[in-house]
Amino acid sequence: MKVLVGMSGGVDSTVAALMLKEKGYEVEGVIMRIWENDPDNILTSNKNSCFNPTGENIIEAKKTADEINVKLNVIDCIDEYKNTVLKNFKNEYLSGRTPNPCVWCNSLIKFGVLIESARKKGLVFDKFATGHYAQVIEDNKRFLLKRGVDTKKDQSYFLYRLNQKQLSEILMPLGIYTKDEIREYAKNKGLSAFQKSDSQDFYSGDFNKLLGINDIEGNIVDVEGNMLGRHKGIWNYTIGQRKGIKVSAKEALYVIELRKETNEVVVGFRDSAEKNFLFADNLNWIKFEKPKKEFKAKAKIRSAQNLKDAFVEVINDDKIKVSFDENQSSIAKGQSVVLYDEDDYVIGGGIIL
Repeated sequence: MKVLVGMSGGVDSTVAALMLKEKGYEVEGVIMRIWENDPDNILTSNKNSCFNPTGENIIEAKKTADEINVKLNVIDCIDEYKNTVLKNFKNEYLSGRTPNPCVWCNSLIKFGVLIESARKKGLVFDKFATGHYAQVIEDNKRFLLKRGVDTKKDQSYFLYRLNQKQLSEILMPLGIYTKDEIREYAKNKGLSAFQKSDSQDFYSGDFNKLLGINDIEGNIVDVEGNMLGRHKGIWNYTIGQRKGIKVSAKEALYVIELRKETNEVVVGFRDSAEKNFLFADNLNWIKFEKPKKEFKAKAKIRSAQNLKDAFVEVINDDKIKVSFDENQSSIAKGQSVVLYDEDDYVIGGGIIL
């Protein structure tokens, strides 16, 4: 069987490729080129970020591919990344929402455009593999997504938008291992990436430059509308943010709302920043084609959050209400809520309204 492995130069994707090769698969590597040349040199980002201008990730991927004697293919996905991930990122931030570019990149680019582009380039393969910490399991002709054994590194949250066709073509060999086990495996195999740190956020530079806009000043107000200070753009704030507000108060203030219409950042004390329910749309279901009218689930609204008990009500084909047993802080419009069953399988999820 021929397997194309998405490689980044990091320890996870390198080990995934090597494991598959040692199991007898015919393996080739692939990496996306997503950074557009920046003639004005205004964009900067840490080389350890996914979206960065150095090109070092391609160099590192070539190095690690050579170490395990795997051919690496470079696929140009610049236009698709710009028109999908970056466009969504900009539109959401300017609308007062908090986007999650990794969710869209995985479903539409890594497991979409990249695979299609590789085949158009003439690459022939039966499966596409990655170094994600998650599991894909076939059950009664349906492909399910399950949390990785290492729950601290589990990446199923970012993959909940994958459809059945995508899941049927995927291998994720690291899902049954812990990160420590993978690093030890890489060390024992003499791989140079065994100590390489994990990639950070998708972009670490100046958001204003990435968004391509100038400051737009407005008011910072409390829940009653009283002006407390000034801001230079609502996109500089996220729901639940506590530091960097630069407004004095008797208690810590949190960002609880971003109002595009009035260009206001609304802040309040901790109790104002907590809610026990949310609405979500733009749904994707994995465990089944169509859910029951209501059901219990475990849920998370951030990738690093522990699973929380919740009750899900299906309002219509593309809208749900998720009620939590306990108040949740920092429920941010534009982020994703992902639902799990008691056995750690992804039920589905959607974009928080």
